[in-house]
Amino acid sequence: MSIAACPKCCRDFHWDWEEAFQKFGFNDGDGVVMTEHVARVLRDAGYVVTVEQWGLHNVVIASILHDGIEQIPDDYDYCDDDPRERLPEYIVTLLDQAFTSNKQVKP
Repeated sequence: MSIAACPKCCRDFHWDWEEAFQKFGFNDGDGVVMTEHVARVLRDAGYVVTVEQWGLHNVVIASILHDGIEQIPDDYDYCDDDPRERLPEYIVTLLDQAFTSNKQVKP
């Protein structure tokens, strides 16, 4: 879990990068949404990332392209799937290294 300070209440909250791939992540969008932080790590590593709004207030990573090849399976279910199990291992490793346990991330 990473840690970020809520810009509204200034309290620390814990979050996981996996929430950027879940419809109900970041408290279903009612919390501080950190999807763009996850997308930035992927972009910095050379991936082409598309972020899309889901529902009224949540945002998810909808596409990760590497050399024109989609890295998110076509049948990925944003409501039920675990990104750790469905994304390629090298992406999971990259995100685990970027968002290590108890690492402070600015929202």
